[in-house]
Amino acid sequence: MSDARIREMNFWADRYRNGGISRREFLGRASALAAVSAAGLGFNPATLLASEPKQGGYARFGMSDASQQDTLDPGTWPTSFAEAAFNGSLCNNLTEIAADGSIVGDLAESFEPADGAKKWIFKIRNGITFHDGKSLTIKDIQEAFHYHMGDKSTSGAKSLLSQVESIDADGPNTIIFNLKSGTADFPYLVADFHLSIMPAKEEGGIDWQRGVGTGSFILENFEPGSSVKMKRNPNYHKNNKPYFDEVEFIAIMDQTARLNAFLTGEVDFSGDIDVRNMALIDRNPELEILRIPSLRHFTFDMDTTAKPFDNLDVRLAMKYALDRDDILRKVFLNEAKKGNDTPVASAMPFFKDPTPQFDYNIEKAKEHLAKAGLKTLDVDLSVSEAAFPGATESAVLYKEHAAKAGININIIREADDGYWENVWLKKPFNGCDWYGRATCDWLFSTAYAADASWNNTHWNNPRFNELLVAARSETDNDKRAAQYGEMQQLLHDDGGVITVAFVNWVYGLNKKIAHGPVSGIFPCDNLRMTERWWMA
Repeated sequence: MSDARIREMNFWADRYRNGGISRREFLGRASALAAVSAAGLGFNPATLLASEPKQGGYARFGMSDASQQDTLDPGTWPTSFAEAAFNGSLCNNLTEIAADGSIVGDLAESFEPADGAKKWIFKIRNGITFHDGKSLTIKDIQEAFHYHMGDKSTSGAKSLLSQVESIDADGPNTIIFNLKSGTADFPYLVADFHLSIMPAKEEGGIDWQRGVGTGSFILENFEPGSSVKMKRNPNYHKNNKPYFDEVEFIAIMDQTARLNAFLTGEVDFSGDIDVRNMALIDRNPELEILRIPSLRHFTFDMDTTAKPFDNLDVRLAMKYALDRDDILRKVFLNEAKKGNDTPVASAMPFFKDPTPQFDYNIEKAKEHLAKAGLKTLDVDLSVSEAAFPGATESAVLYKEHAAKAGININIIREADDGYWENVWLKKPFNGCDWYGRATCDWLFSTAYAADASWNNTHWNNPRFNELLVAARSETDNDKRAAQYGEMQQLLHDDGGVITVAFVNWVYGLNKKIAHGPVSGIFPCDNLRMTERWWMA
């Protein structure tokens, strides 16, 4: 068989494994390819599927970031526990991010722009039903988006949808988003994990309280801060998926307890493996470590509207007073990359490393304190292991670094449970774990625009906000690169974010669970591990 036909055969095998075609269709295409190739005599297409996904089994996922305040409300999901269970298993979006990072249809079978990308037209798949048997309608989709829009919305996706002017139906299977300006990245934005589609209420709004979606798994039981149990959806719209019969998300906040649960087989998956425990896992032939390249980054965020961080020189002093290299060595054992106070990862389109690098410089820190009229400075820094793995140890090292510049950091060790509800977005200086986003527009609109719901630094830079709108509709890639480059420099120079490190997702996985390519734009295989993985 020629190389070209082998590549085509592998393409259809991958489509089958990912649920794009049925087994019957794959075998038909593979047999046809073999039949037209002399070298294909005696070829059995089923051999390509020796490691094919199979149905059955009960998978248990040990998660690191649950909270007793978690709810089924899609506007509130802040961590991977709720997002992987509810967005990635219970529900679907119009689009999803594939394993290769591309954007593909989910509930939408196709999407296309019109009017210079000021209008986006989505064709919805036929025959999709919610878990209660109700058919998906355009009204469900409209209300799902309206839920996150408007002045009274408190959703994490509110700022993403501020560019939407109206949402119109065009028949029973077409929905049209009319935007205020052209937005080339809009199909990515609607993959945001908040924008899950749930049933509409007759009077308007969405019925999120019942926990009914269109997703690969049906909710059986939800105990906030403890567990989510789910069973397979037999009517799922993707061929062959999901593969597990049942899944359970188990909250184990303590790192040692989570590791022990993984080592003893109480869970099959462990989130956020401590790099210092990797050797222990490597010695066990039944376990493996997944190191997934990601856009994830850990930060210390300063509220630029609160004293003393409303003074730019204080912010600069804080940046120069952190020895990031020391933290990379001692906390992350060099399994991370140094940050430079931009949230844009080097793997992202339009990345531009701003200058200068904020290396540890006591004299620079003192110089900026003096410009702020200060010889010494006292600040409180709120952290917990819920903030990001290694946050507490990183804060202790930061305290030592900054003391040499006359900066006294008082470390407030917050409770793990409730950290994202009680500390993040509320305390003026806190640790934060950011996933990153697939595009600059998505990233900036979520966390750094003036009206962003998740603007933890409360930063408001008019030039940045102006560029954000302009870059959305810019069709010249060189000009767009220059706009996003300037925005990264503005964040670096003026913003309140201190980017400590960029890291991989590091998971522990029992080898009785198999998987295809694992993506790391979002955690947990872009939150879709329950529908993409299977029992080996």
